[in-house]
Amino acid sequence: MTTRVLVVDDSAFARKVVREVLTRAGFEVVGIARDGLEALEKIGEFKPDVITLDLVMPNLDGLGVLAALSAVNPPRVVVVSMAGEDSALGIAALHAGAMVVVRKPTALALDRLYELAGELTAAVTAAAIARTPRLLESGAAGALTTVGATALGRAAKHEVLVLGASTGGPQALTRIIRALPGHFPLPVALVLHLPVGYTQPFAERLDRESDVEVLEAADGLEMEPGRVLVARAGEHLRLQRFGDKVRAVLDPNPADTPHRPAVDVLFESAAEVYGARVLAAVLTGMGNDGTRGACAIHAAGGTVLTEAEHSCVVYGMPRCVEEAGVSAGSFGIEALAGEFFRRL
Repeated sequence: MTTRVLVVDDSAFARKVVREVLTRAGFEVVGIARDGLEALEKIGEFKPDVITLDLVMPNLDGLGVLAALSAVNPPRVVVVSMAGEDSALGIAALHAGAMVVVRKPTALALDRLYELAGELTAAVTAAAIARTPRLLESGAAGALTTVGATALGRAAKHEVLVLGASTGGPQALTRIIRALPGHFPLPVALVLHLPVGYTQPFAERLDRESDVEVLEAADGLEMEPGRVLVARAGEHLRLQRFGDKVRAVLDPNPADTPHRPAVDVLFESAAEVYGARVLAAVLTGMGNDGTRGACAIHAAGGTVLTEAEHSCVVYGMPRCVEEAGVSAGSFGIEALAGEFFRRL
């Protein structure tokens, strides 16, 4: 069945380019909308599978559209917006239920929209097969923290927690990191596939909402208990030992990976540095990033967990790890944080 798409943008040129790119890729563009109010009308009229959504628009902005969508079988949302001032809005949109953010060039370079064809079609493809992220059940975070408080009385057998996610990852990672107490005994490093310019506002928002310290990774930052490093978009995050300290190292290579940062690169470096004392989890996402790294952690004697299909927005990355035979257990997102504590 052909995926039906509604294009929402206040720029006539952006609407034209997005429509042409998606039509050439085989999607059915059922309509266009020039602002948020028209978008809601067209969503009711055409009932698209996916909408591409600009965030800064007159009358009703993109966040307003997301807030107004029905909770029952809403269209999947791909945000197409500019980095920079729009980055914080993009992160807010992901938390409000958008599936993916595609970075749009600045207003002075709209002709470069055609260069986004591959990224845009991949995002719409992922959104078309995705499920709407489930809301955190009332009281779930408190229950997870209680489990953690009990587990923290034991000596930890792991020395680091590494996480990887893609589509649906902002919501999943937010649920997990919010459940960690400020005195969490392990350092945490994570890779989330986001466009360049979006990982810093993601880290800043998560830092405000969490008891642990959350930072965008930078060269030389030390891995410390209770600190979470978010891999910077556009560069791989490696962990490297310097004397008795483990620090973050940002590296543009390898440049030929489908994603930069890649979960595989982070996981492989963790296996090299920490060996059997790595605790890892591969969360919701499309594709197989993380499988090679999970195999490296498993071979070193570490522990790899996966998010269960029922809570994944896209059950791709965890499925590949499970099929590789290296997952020590599959758990819904509501249970994963508690499982981390039990396996400390």
